[in-house]
Amino acid sequence: MNLTGKQLIGNTLSQIGSHSFTGFNPATGEPLSTVFYEATSKEIDQAVQLADVAFSICRKKRGPEKALFLETIAEELLALDTELIETVCLETALPAARIVGERGRTIGQLRLFATMLREGKWNNEIIDPAQPDRQPIPKPELRQLQIPIGPVAVFGASNFPLAFSVAGGDTVSALAAGCPVIFKAHPAHPGTCELVGNAILKAAEKTSMPNGVFSMVQGVSHEVGMQLVQHPLIRAVGFTGSYRGGKALFDLAVRRLEPIPVYAEMGSTNPVFFLPRALKANAAALAQAFANSVTLGSGQFCTNPGLFVVLKSEESFVNQVAENLNKISVGAMLTSGIQKAFSDGITRLKTQSEITCRTHSSDNLTPVLLTMTAVHAISDPTVTEEVFGPSTVGILANDKTEVLDFAQSLKGHLTATIHGTAEDIEAYKDLIDILTLKVGRLVFNSFPTGVEVSPAMMHGGPFPATTDARSTSVGTTAIYRFTRPICFQDLPVSLQDEKW
Repeated sequence: MNLTGKQLIGNTLSQIGSHSFTGFNPATGEPLSTVFYEATSKEIDQAVQLADVAFSICRKKRGPEKALFLETIAEELLALDTELIETVCLETALPAARIVGERGRTIGQLRLFATMLREGKWNNEIIDPAQPDRQPIPKPELRQLQIPIGPVAVFGASNFPLAFSVAGGDTVSALAAGCPVIFKAHPAHPGTCELVGNAILKAAEKTSMPNGVFSMVQGVSHEVGMQLVQHPLIRAVGFTGSYRGGKALFDLAVRRLEPIPVYAEMGSTNPVFFLPRALKANAAALAQAFANSVTLGSGQFCTNPGLFVVLKSEESFVNQVAENLNKISVGAMLTSGIQKAFSDGITRLKTQSEITCRTHSSDNLTPVLLTMTAVHAISDPTVTEEVFGPSTVGILANDKTEVLDFAQSLKGHLTATIHGTAEDIEAYKDLIDILTLKVGRLVFNSFPTGVEVSPAMMHGGPFPATTDARSTSVGTTAIYRFTRPICFQDLPVSLQDEKW
């Protein structure tokens, strides 16, 4: 397939604008050959208008019809075969094995939502029977169910070019709900986005979905995304990326004449608490597993454990983590911007006299371990903010009280992790109570990197990890970000078999 660099406005290719850009190979810094064009205001409006028309059809599609659409997208992704893998690797410098695995996750997610749709219970119908003889007044029959809300704007992530991108969780959950999607392609991998976007359009054509059920616009400027979020026909936004980007879109959305929800995942340092008896029993293995988690994917996972907490008496464990990190080489980061932000963030922390660097930071691709006291971390929360990349900050507490005080000082995170024996867990029940209010997922005796796609998964968390702690961006309940409840009172019998 030859890449066009154009906008995918439903079934039509469009190139009105003249502002161009290319992708880059992160490993070499060299620009790639295909020239892409920035979407214009007119193209954005065309895409949204088309989606609004398509919504009148999509919202009435039954579960099996939508399931077939998602299953066909999965088949089209597989049909791209090595072309997709090679394109992703070229634009991200990620290894092929990682991309093959991520493609499998993406396909699995599509099929999981299809299964839910075929089961026919996704709309959560609740029926309260009528009581015509109730005194003093009769009770009507009431039926509540979920219905789709309308066209959705989705922004892809830089660090997951497939699973959190064009056919990723936000897109899939919106399409499953019956909402057309206008996708803002990530400028770090525009070719990958075009390949996957075309696969979705092929699947839409094969399954008789309406023109406009999916569109994709390209662009490197903030204006493209801003115009998309501010369009009056957009009903919700899905976003995965930085705090700055997510909060900016959220602010735009709530200032609209008709405010809309923004489901933004914006980053997290995912603290890990190593309790005393667990370290006494298994320090060496935990130090190695933790170092591996910190550097997985060059540290560019939203669930990267960027913080860990131990008692000061566990100095040998901290040293072992540092030694393990010094032995690990990480690859090129996804973009030059991410690389610069990482380097700047580490430099900022190193300049503080209260912070000690425990690793050999000889170049920008070296994993970093910094340590500080719990007292300092509590007094200056900025030192524990996310530095996206292969680094972690060790918080050294004098005693259990300081551990709990630090946990209480935390803001919202996607995850927190506790490593502890049964005795540790009993002794630190207060820690569990505190962390339950701070995160979306509390992990025990494992590590947060790796997010299972399943009905029970919660991938979200209190602000500033996300803009809405009530929802998840992974798992089948993500569909309810793009639905709303409606109640029918005394619905005529002739309509009771309809599925909205």
